[in-house]
Amino acid sequence: MIKNAVASLMVRLHHLPLPRAAPASTYHHHARRLQLSASTSVRPAAAMSTTAEQAVADQKRALRTEVRKALKALSPDQRASEDLAIQTTILDSSWFKASKRLCAYISCKQLREVDTTKILAECLPSSPGQEDLAKDLYVPRVEDKNRNMRMLKITTMDDLVKNSMNILEPSPVDASGDDREDVLSASSPVDLFLLPGQAFDRTGRRLGRGGGYYDTFLLKYQELAKEKGWNRPLLVALSYSVQIMEEGIIPINSTDVPIDALISSSGVIPISPAALERM
Repeated sequence: MIKNAVASLMVRLHHLPLPRAAPASTYHHHARRLQLSASTSVRPAAAMSTTAEQAVADQKRALRTEVRKALKALSPDQRASEDLAIQTTILDSSWFKASKRLCAYISCKQLREVDTTKILAECLPSSPGQEDLAKDLYVPRVEDKNRNMRMLKITTMDDLVKNSMNILEPSPVDASGDDREDVLSASSPVDLFLLPGQAFDRTGRRLGRGGGYYDTFLLKYQELAKEKGWNRPLLVALSYSVQIMEEGIIPINSTDVPIDALISSSGVIPISPAALERM
């Protein structure tokens, strides 16, 4: 169903002012283009005309609409089956078990995101005295409508509160009134990012929900890792089967950060050289 919807979508998008961005030939090409953009401080508008930017934005908006329809059509049983398979793949993997510090999203049923409940529970101490077995876990908190998002450390699910959109986020201070540790201020790097999204492909393209929060944050973290001389964390996205697009369907621009790997109910799809080596 999603393939037919996407094919129909591409026909409708044919009449936009400019064609969609040409697909990157490899993960290296996409990642290198982002590094050049960040290092030279070139604004996206300098590399792409306003008309072309608008064309890409329109294509993304239309694709999100089609994917939302496909996700809505998934039966509860199908979603539950894929949720279990995805989380089991991650929890049983050597790369997850070896991770000590990670950033992960808190899944939201209303947004039809792949469930992360079991993953989060595995990261946090299950009872007092088991703190040494836990991982350092940072989860997102949206600060405003200007793409500002923080990743704050939590030690229990009780650290989460519902925001105005009824989505769970970490409170800015802990039970003692102290500021929670921000991953951008932490003294050590994270090993892994577990990312949500609307659509993905096997070349590393990720389509978010349009707010730009994750791409903005990931660029900040990558720049920090470069300054500190840290190894870059693996960027791993979780995806239902209907969210995986054929190559070239997802339009991109210079601020879109490619993922290293994709996890679906079928297993791990490593993309970048780092993922091929570590996964």
